[in-house]
Amino acid sequence: MEEVLTALFIFLLSYYFLITEKGDRALVACAGGLLMVIFGVLDLGLIFFRYIDWHTIALLLSMMIIVSISSQSGMFQYAAVRTAQLVKGKPLPLLVLLSLLTAAGSAFLNNVTTVLLITPVVFTLTNMLRLKAIPFLMAIIISSNIGGTATLIGDPPNLMIGQAAKDLSFNDFLIHLGPPAVMIFILTMIGLTFYYKKVLNRKNSQEARQELMNLKAAEFISSKPLLRKSVWVLIITISAFLLQPLLKVELTAIAMGGALFLMFLTQKEADPEAVFKQMEWTTIFFFVGLFMLVGGLEETGLLEELARGIIFMTEGDMTKTSLSLLWISGIVSGFVDNIPFVAAMIPVILELEGYGMGDLEPVWWALALGACLGGNATIIGATANVIVAGLASKQGKGFSYLDFFKIGAPTALISLIISTVYVYMRYLLFY
Repeated sequence: MEEVLTALFIFLLSYYFLITEKGDRALVACAGGLLMVIFGVLDLGLIFFRYIDWHTIALLLSMMIIVSISSQSGMFQYAAVRTAQLVKGKPLPLLVLLSLLTAAGSAFLNNVTTVLLITPVVFTLTNMLRLKAIPFLMAIIISSNIGGTATLIGDPPNLMIGQAAKDLSFNDFLIHLGPPAVMIFILTMIGLTFYYKKVLNRKNSQEARQELMNLKAAEFISSKPLLRKSVWVLIITISAFLLQPLLKVELTAIAMGGALFLMFLTQKEADPEAVFKQMEWTTIFFFVGLFMLVGGLEETGLLEELARGIIFMTEGDMTKTSLSLLWISGIVSGFVDNIPFVAAMIPVILELEGYGMGDLEPVWWALALGACLGGNATIIGATANVIVAGLASKQGKGFSYLDFFKIGAPTALISLIISTVYVYMRYLLFY
């Protein structure tokens, strides 16, 4: 009993610091994991060989390498400038097209990396066009989370679910989560353009728009050989993801192969040491710390008890379980970063198999939709939100928790309602 209380105390203390953002989140998560070892809840053997999911870590690292090298070619800046020129700097169409670019990038790269690449470009474009940055920043955050929902690699929670549910492929995520993501994106864009219509319909000066049109987008390409190699490797890697069921090669191996192949191809243009320095190591160590924290709860049997509680509450009914989890994950992920929440819920769902619930697919899709889309509710709901808010604050274009909540909460609520109808009609109506 003492071990159980110790694990629970360390877990709750770590979550308190994560939620309140008191200290770097990677340090907090790793410190919590270390406390699990110091107080005898876990030993290092269990951590390294049972609880840290090295497949998730390797897949995340590999995609970071591919995107880091690709970004050095200037392809993302080129795409953003061409997007702005396509609509001749008109604010409302620009908002929609930048959101579309963000959603697509988030789906096939990942949302954290995409917002890191797109946000600085938004500052440049809005400064040039003398427009308010906040509507564009809000749209980018929301689009990144919606786009990231559509694929296995788009949002960290999906990545973790994909590694836990071994029978779910890249195509499964695209087929099952793509339709609601597209539907929600369209409705969100309609809502955002209506909400910001007055702000963005104020005509920016002809001089500012002309300045944009005079830009040569090609000048943002720093290296054409690097661009060509990056595009080809990206196409090959994503194609291999889509063909994975036929290739019968693990997604992690495909991503690692793509990353290594691109590094070999671009040794002259992108020094490997420089690439490794640009990696998002904070995110990697955050994941490691989370796996340790959740491992402590699993080792003491707390997660098994939680699974029993869910079965008792829903009476083992698939419809009640799936829809309850959709809304619980959506609401909780709005106020707690969705990555630690999903890390805690995955072993709980795996425990449900032991209680007679065989086909867990509806439950997995419910968790993915709830966690990814619920993250739009507040600034701290998802990693992408925190990153954009931080970058905006540094540029003097920050926005408050309440500013974001006014847009994010209704978006998350509508997304969860649509997801509920979708999950029920597609998976549960004739279950």
